[in-house]
Amino acid sequence: MWLTWRAAMERALYGESGFYLRERPSGHFRTSVSASVAFAEAVLALLEEVDAGLGSPARLDLVDIGAGEGTLVRHVLDAAGPGLRDRLRITAVDLSARPEGLPESIGWQSTLPPDIRGLAIANEWLDNIPLDVAEQTSDGPRLVMVDTETGEERLGDPLRGPDLEWLARWWPLSCVGSRAEIGRPRDAAWASVLARLSGGRAIAVDYAHPVDNRPMRGTLTGYRDGAVVAPVPDGTCDITAHVALDACAEAGRRAGGISTGLSTQRAALRALGVTGDLAPLDLARTDPRGYLRALARASEEAELIDPGGLGGFGWLTQSR
Repeated sequence: MWLTWRAAMERALYGESGFYLRERPSGHFRTSVSASVAFAEAVLALLEEVDAGLGSPARLDLVDIGAGEGTLVRHVLDAAGPGLRDRLRITAVDLSARPEGLPESIGWQSTLPPDIRGLAIANEWLDNIPLDVAEQTSDGPRLVMVDTETGEERLGDPLRGPDLEWLARWWPLSCVGSRAEIGRPRDAAWASVLARLSGGRAIAVDYAHPVDNRPMRGTLTGYRDGAVVAPVPDGTCDITAHVALDACAEAGRRAGGISTGLSTQRAALRALGVTGDLAPLDLARTDPRGYLRALARASEEAELIDPGGLGGFGWLTQSR
């Protein structure tokens, strides 16, 4: 079946028996959440900042968008002090079924809450929102069609209307054969988060690229069992593409977002105390077990801020 990439991704990831309705992410790729509890502790520190900025309201929201297996919200709930925990309203948003054993105090739903007052975090959510692919030809950019069973591609209709306008603004194609992933659906998704944020902060964390350094052939990729594979939209693998976070930021501003920040995970987590620093050697003599625990923690933190890995993620922060 020949479809546009957006339709093919929607079907492969979220359709009947789609990848994300059938599989658990931890079996296929490593995320910051699964790498270390230090990530959840950093999110808790952000939540405490937001809480103070809102004047410690009687109800404080934490919304995890694209919650996967609920690992992040579990860890944040475990680490939160009783004063904060009693005021927290935690909502995990995901299309998959509620995981077994998730604490009853954590809400689980398939759509965003209508009102968010607190912290909304979307960790590796935007990269899985389906989008179309365009390729430059001698007659201008055209949609790329894909065979859902084989991954074979062919060119479709010329690009027109809002998609063509988005391309001209956010991902100009200069030479024949260059490709772009049209991020309008991601922009709309992020704007929908900001529109629901009545107070607090929203953060998107994802692999990203800026408008002045987009990859010439795009970033469409498949993942299966921890390995990179061809992005065949047959439902057997994850399909992802890096995010134009700068375009999402502009959509967020139009939806009412302020105080926009674009940085890397390395910079954001280091500002929150995740440094990967090794424990002093003296600790090995006075507390050998404590030293080993500290070494393990330093290794985990180093992975989170590695600029060639998880630390290279883009962080988009906006407030209302």
